Amino acid sequence: MSAAAFVGDVSFDTTIVVDHVPAPDEKVHTELLVEDVGGVVANAAVACALWGSDVRLHCAVTGDTASVAALAALKARGIDVRETVVPGATSRAIVLLDPAGEKRLVLLPGATMHPPQEAVAGLDLDDVDWVHTAAYGGAATRSLLQRCRDQGVDFSLDLEPATLPGSSAELRVLVDGARAVFVNERSAARLGADGTDLLRRHTAEVVETRGPRGAVVSTAAGRWWVTAPAPLRVVDTTGAGDALAGVYVAFRRRGAAPVDALRAAVDVATASVSGLGAGASYPGPGDLQLTPP
Repeated sequence: MSAAAFVGDVSFDTTIVVDHVPAPDEKVHTELLVEDVGGVVANAAVACALWGSDVRLHCAVTGDTASVAALAALKARGIDVRETVVPGATSRAIVLLDPAGEKRLVLLPGATMHPPQEAVAGLDLDDVDWVHTAAYGGAATRSLLQRCRDQGVDFSLDLEPATLPGSSAELRVLVDGARAVFVNERSAARLGADGTDLLRRHTAEVVETRGPRGAVVSTAAGRWWVTAPAPLRVVDTTGAGDALAGVYVAFRRRGAAPVDALRAAVDVATASVSGLGAGASYPGPGDLQLTPP
């Protein structure tokens, strides 16, 4: 059976709920603090596996306690982790949540934002039918995507704002021939009309997430808006976009049409904001009745 390969970042996240952001030299107390594995690609891998895909996560880890905890959390969720040990510190995120569930995030990139180029070059794609990544790896990401093109493997790319290239030529090198590209509102704003038009011309499916309003998928056949259902309550929006990407990949791999895959992905992402943390809040098939196609 073919697998989906997720290649990219793993972090260890500390999430803290506060009633307000501290002022200079102010101490604020909290009664809610959780620590768990995070990362754009790692979170998406967790969501994809929850919804029935055979998932492998190719990532870098270090020997520090944060990597040990992150690996344990991933493996407890049934992820087949193919890790490469590297020197340095694990990527860390500090997430401050206000009572409405909106986040303020501080990221220490660390050494685990992407596996090293030699590990990516040795990745076996023979029984892989989909690769999902984010463009944190520079040359390693570009070479991986070219291998996907050469071997006819579908690939998707999460265009985080921090990963956007500086020119349209660089952007095209990344996205050309992608099965799907995911952009959020900040990425879309930075790309502008010319950048988003380039995505639609060179990518089979462009998924633009719009937060609580839902998401839009654009293909050669048309453009569809999927409205998000009202969440039960908003506790934590962290990782909702990653959940959307992972579920979208899971449903596209099983043959769902883009708009149907997006409906499922929006439902899961919306449900996830009712729980604290990223992967720990993702509902699986036993937790959520999805909107019918």
